[in-house]
Amino acid sequence: MHDNLHSIVMLIDKIEALKGQIAELKADNEAALEELRIKYLSKKGEVAALFNEFKSVAPEQKREMGQRLNELKNLATERINCLKETFKAQEKEKNKIDITRPAFPAELGTRHPISVVRKQIIDIFSRLGFTLADGPEVEDDWHVFSALNFAADHPARDMQDTFFIEQDKDDVARNIVLRSHTSSVQVRTMETHKPPIRIICPGRVYRNEAITARAHCFFHQIEGLYIDKGVTFADLRQVLLNFAQELFGTDTKIRLRPSYFPFTEPSAEMDVSCMLCGGEGCGFCKHTGWVEILGCGMVDPNVLEASGIDSKVYSGYAFGLGIERITNLKYMVKDLRMFSENDVRFLEEFKSAH
Repeated sequence: MHDNLHSIVMLIDKIEALKGQIAELKADNEAALEELRIKYLSKKGEVAALFNEFKSVAPEQKREMGQRLNELKNLATERINCLKETFKAQEKEKNKIDITRPAFPAELGTRHPISVVRKQIIDIFSRLGFTLADGPEVEDDWHVFSALNFAADHPARDMQDTFFIEQDKDDVARNIVLRSHTSSVQVRTMETHKPPIRIICPGRVYRNEAITARAHCFFHQIEGLYIDKGVTFADLRQVLLNFAQELFGTDTKIRLRPSYFPFTEPSAEMDVSCMLCGGEGCGFCKHTGWVEILGCGMVDPNVLEASGIDSKVYSGYAFGLGIERITNLKYMVKDLRMFSENDVRFLEEFKSAH
């Protein structure tokens, strides 16, 4: 009887000692946790060893000792599982994607080459006193053609050149078109503002042309207009010379060749000395030493009168240039289609351009 009581006391002490150990269990990684599981809960573990001792307990003590051992086994199992869940949570948190976190590495974007050159041109003319003007891309015949001295049978009105949205062949004045030049903005400005007027009109324009490396059905223009008393062709030439030298370099020369536009008289095409050969002649300028960049001229009196400006009191000049054309000259882009294809590799080449 005494020996049995002594065995019960020793078993209780072992159970309580083991409870204390299990309550303090810690593991740095899953491998260490597995070692603890084997030590305490395997068939040859410390909890199983106490169950083996339980076999020799007197029948009247088995109920109480069985409860104690089951509590010990449950405590060990819960502690091991708790540590296991902790490792799972840590692994899940490590692999969790935070959708609110900025992507890394954060790639810096770049402005489109058309936007880069457009800003350069606007900055130059802004320093020369020109302000920005804007207007709709969907226009009527009056602002695109009639007010600009285009004859009713002018080829530019034909479907081969102009995108018509609404067309009335019996009354061309009712035609609605996609503007083929930003000169329509000049007309709207002359109709609503009194001279002096000094504006530039950047924007997208549309023409019914086949899309090739050298042409597109849409492109970008910047047109300029200056109207005041006593404006002369010499004023136009000086402004364009300043513009060319600011854009291409102080050594740039210009030349004006007679041309024809319905809305200017006299009219001219302007060339700049080739930026590659300095005017000596090369393949780029077709060995002429010159590259054409814009059209210009004095505003036709009919255009002034159509917009309600007295041509006997006021005179003015106008000019227009394609932004794609200037961009090609500055960056030697051989295919116009690249400007609208949004190829990231192409756009990355202009990161240092702004």
